[in-house]
Amino acid sequence: MKRKNQRGIIGLFLLAALFFSFSMLFADDASDQVDKLLAPWNTPGSPGCALAIIKDGKIIYKNGYGEANIELGVPITPKTVFYLGSISKQFVAFSAALLESQGKLNFDDDIRQYIPEFPDYGHLITIRHLIHHTSGIRGYLMLMELAGMDIGYFHQAEEVIKGLLTRQKTLNFKPGEKFQYSNSGYMLLAEIVSRVSGMSFREFAHKHILKPLGMKNSRFHDDYTELIKNRASSYLPGKKNKYINFISTFDLVGSGGLYTTVEDLFLWDQNFYHYQVGGKAVIDTVLTRGKLNNNEEIPYAFGLGHGEYKGLKIVGHSGGLGGYRTMLLRFPAQKFSVICLSNFAAFDLLSTYSQVADIYLKDQFKPIPKKRKTKKIRLKKISPKHLENKTGAYRNPRNKRILKLSADVKNNQLKGKLKGTVLTMAPISKTQFKIIKPPTDTIVKFTRKDKTSPFTIQTFIEGRLQDMYEPIALASPSPGDLQEYKGEFFSEELNVTYKFVIREGKLYVKYRTAPDSPLKPTIKDEFELSWKWCQFSRDNEGKIKGFILVVGDIMRIPFEKLK
Repeated sequence: MKRKNQRGIIGLFLLAALFFSFSMLFADDASDQVDKLLAPWNTPGSPGCALAIIKDGKIIYKNGYGEANIELGVPITPKTVFYLGSISKQFVAFSAALLESQGKLNFDDDIRQYIPEFPDYGHLITIRHLIHHTSGIRGYLMLMELAGMDIGYFHQAEEVIKGLLTRQKTLNFKPGEKFQYSNSGYMLLAEIVSRVSGMSFREFAHKHILKPLGMKNSRFHDDYTELIKNRASSYLPGKKNKYINFISTFDLVGSGGLYTTVEDLFLWDQNFYHYQVGGKAVIDTVLTRGKLNNNEEIPYAFGLGHGEYKGLKIVGHSGGLGGYRTMLLRFPAQKFSVICLSNFAAFDLLSTYSQVADIYLKDQFKPIPKKRKTKKIRLKKISPKHLENKTGAYRNPRNKRILKLSADVKNNQLKGKLKGTVLTMAPISKTQFKIIKPPTDTIVKFTRKDKTSPFTIQTFIEGRLQDMYEPIALASPSPGDLQEYKGEFFSEELNVTYKFVIREGKLYVKYRTAPDSPLKPTIKDEFELSWKWCQFSRDNEGKIKGFILVVGDIMRIPFEKLK
């Protein structure tokens, strides 16, 4: 009997050893694949990244690739310190949740209760709105850029509030109506934490989060003159495979501000399983997604994005500033996380995390459901007039992209140009076309009120409306026509003057950080400059009196012409 027991025990040991050996072989093979994936960065004179892979409460692989400082030849290691950018937001939201759990604030409090100098726009803006990016408050980094300010212009939240945010006459939208990412919201949230706690946000985060978790190489950096041991320099791409050193004087906290390592972020990641700081109630709170006024749930919680990757739930965030690019992504059900911190602006985080996840979780992904077989669409020959009456220019009112259509009568097609992409559309009826190049499932539908009205366009994928385009008349002003747009225009909200000049027959705008490229005319009295538009207005005599600076589909900032 004793011999049988001994044999059984020996058998169990052998089985355990076999399993351990198999696990080690898989781990070695997986880590080899990761090293191969990141090998292009592991060369002298190149920036790179630090990586940590977490499974079941342990770092199963960590490594550094490339150099933290190219000038000194210092290699990146798992102990290298990086600026996190927007990954910092989850720490700010967590801090607010800690105060809420202690009864020191309420998420539904008016932010003016804590920041009374903030403008009253006639709508209640709550702390919850700040947390979920639904406040409608304009982003201060964007405003600084439009005002010609360097990123290190402000160093205190009060300076941003008084010098920029209080100058804004309107919100981008009514609070709770939309989800729009806002760095202002998290800068204000950090300021509220500071005012409620009676200490700087840096001190609060250190005392209540970083120190209890043992994150010894982490800090919210609110003084750019301070030294940070083991900090990676950050780099932008230069000409001919060279690098540009990005030196930052930015030290505002809230929208970003945290410097840390992959090893320290492992400790933060594990708090979502073990509740060491905040307890389960706070963790449950910060994982709760926000809702709009119509009760629609958004994919964003407390500084944490929610989504799926190959059928598995993921929670995480990315970040960046200058040359820093960072990502912390968690697969909660698999207790698996990927942390990747890079010091190069062109580093492809998305590709890296997805390929690392593919290596380690390949057997756990859910099968992609087969596409429903759709009825084969038959193309139809239509008369040239039904092609030619749809030619011209159309514009998306949401993002202002212009679609130009021409008729290819010989091949019975419409040709389109949309932001550098050439489209080929084949008719399936007189008013409906299928985009065949590049190959998509997009159907383009033309509608109009009557036979004398111009067409409008709707695009559909699998029957769902995607976008709309309205007919427009493109403008082509002569150098002489451009003269009336010359002059100086002042914005009270930005406290900046834009000067429009003519150079080599083209219109340029000048302010401190203006791009040195001409404005492109779109429609009458409107010009495009990169991602913004100048919509000029006229007085009763038909003379230019000002313009609206339109950014995206929401922000509109007025300028008045100076006499």
